[in-house]
Amino acid sequence: MRYILEGIIYAIKLLLSFDPEIYEIIGLSMYVSFASTLISSFLGIPLGFLLGLKHFKGRKIFARLLNTAMSLPPVVVGLVVALILSRRGPLGQLQLIFTPAAMIIAQTCLVLPIVMGVIFNSSRDKGTEVEKMCLTLGANKLDTLLVLVKELRANILVAITSGFGRAISEVGAVMIVGGNIKNHTRVMTTFIAMNHSMGNYYISIAMGLVLLGISFIVNAILYGRITGTGD
Repeated sequence: MRYILEGIIYAIKLLLSFDPEIYEIIGLSMYVSFASTLISSFLGIPLGFLLGLKHFKGRKIFARLLNTAMSLPPVVVGLVVALILSRRGPLGQLQLIFTPAAMIIAQTCLVLPIVMGVIFNSSRDKGTEVEKMCLTLGANKLDTLLVLVKELRANILVAITSGFGRAISEVGAVMIVGGNIKNHTRVMTTFIAMNHSMGNYYISIAMGLVLLGISFIVNAILYGRITGTGD
């Protein structure tokens, strides 16, 4: 209990110190997480609706593969992305390894299946019912899609917040592709892991509390924006 209380005190002192390095780490964490969540939502939500509503051969197999991809091991994803972006990899000429861009790519690979999977499963389960109702009322395809989006707005919220939660808490993949380089690719999760391994428990707890606070605030804002409530 003492560690937690001192960690809370240290977290407050950490934020009030206005240490440029600490705020740079927090800022980079937010940038990488928001970017990967935005890209994943931009791609995953439309694809999830499209494939969830469409009847095609091998749909069940695709659903199983997508559900499996939703729980991809972060370290494995980081390793694959690192091999592709390494100097001797197929995209080595882009020189993206150990950069924030590489971290965004790795996180997008982890977040995209989550966002797409939630939307795909939701639209597949409820799509037929909504389509039948809209056809009965004489709605066209666009009207049907809009009604479905409205009906599944809570599921869209779950997809986005789940994706952001995966991104902001990720450590394995970003450690591999980013390298945890000071003032360049160090984010909150790698900062916590590094200090914990060094025995700096107070600062690890403090940054962990900051991470929890930011995650809570962002999810609360997303919930209010999408549902139109501020409660």
